[in-house]
Amino acid sequence: MQIALGLRVTIAAILALVAAQAANLPLPLWAVLTAMIVTQMSVGRSLKATGDYLVGTIGGALYGGLVGILIPHTTETALLLVLMVAVAPLALFAAVRPNMNVMPITAIIVLLVPTFTQVGPFGSAINRVLEVALGAVVGLLVSFIVLPSSAHRQVREAAARALERMARALTELVVGLGRGLSDDDLHRLQDGIGQALVEINTVGAEAERERTARLSSQPDTGPLRRTLLRLRHDLVIVGRVAGRRLPEPLQTRLTARVSDVAVAAAALFRSSGSALLLRAGPPSIGPFEAALKAYEAEVAAVRQEGLTRVLPGDAAERFFAVGFALEQIHRNLIDLQRVVSEWGTEPPDVQEGQ
Repeated sequence: MQIALGLRVTIAAILALVAAQAANLPLPLWAVLTAMIVTQMSVGRSLKATGDYLVGTIGGALYGGLVGILIPHTTETALLLVLMVAVAPLALFAAVRPNMNVMPITAIIVLLVPTFTQVGPFGSAINRVLEVALGAVVGLLVSFIVLPSSAHRQVREAAARALERMARALTELVVGLGRGLSDDDLHRLQDGIGQALVEINTVGAEAERERTARLSSQPDTGPLRRTLLRLRHDLVIVGRVAGRRLPEPLQTRLTARVSDVAVAAAALFRSSGSALLLRAGPPSIGPFEAALKAYEAEVAAVRQEGLTRVLPGDAAERFFAVGFALEQIHRNLIDLQRVVSEWGTEPPDVQEGQ
């Protein structure tokens, strides 16, 4: 994927320079830079970058050109004043809307280029828009044609990585029920999953942009993202319980059963990630449900023997929290199976197949 992106950026830069020279634009540099900027990892991200860059350029060029025309600036002091009037409001706007950070840059170019050339502010604004528009068109066309990469494929890969992290985290958290985990260990596990989900949300937004533009017929990424987020919340509950080991009577009876459930769930996480990558059907949830049923039977036996009645308040709370978290994991794994089934039945797009 990275090699393909490097090839697309190189081709976009070369084609933008050729097109700018053929069109006799005064500063081909901006066409080349724009083509490189809008050529992104996926088609969806290229669409977003192109839209933001064009809107920001047009807005900055219009405002900068208007200020340059209305306020004469034949002296250095007047030029400083005009530059302040042009940059200050646009810089504030870009601080509020970071995707419009090209606006103050464009205004500066429109105002300063006439000091080095014979073009006026209006002509400078027109040239700037034409250069950026040409670069944006070239970059977008290259993103569509040269080894295009679908954001949906990246969603699959990011989801598989998140499920792998969840599998490792759940196994380690259950071990903590027997010996306890430090706060540093808990933060390390949870932060890694959080970063993976942030990545999924980012590429998921790009995938939805492709669907909106009718460039992809793949499933909605929302159900997958929400299911993974709920599973992360389940692991947070387990993490709160795993900070301290279970009381000795319960630890002896339940640790092995909980470990079996965790191993089965971790295997299901990994198998689901592989199914997403391979476009296969969902793995069987049977082994997990069997392990969960054995745990629930042992819990029922423990309660019948009265071992939970003598527990202090915080220990009883942790005991019931474990069961609640495992039941929630069960429900969300059923949802994960449904989502994997939906993603496994969709044929790949042309972009996703490369």
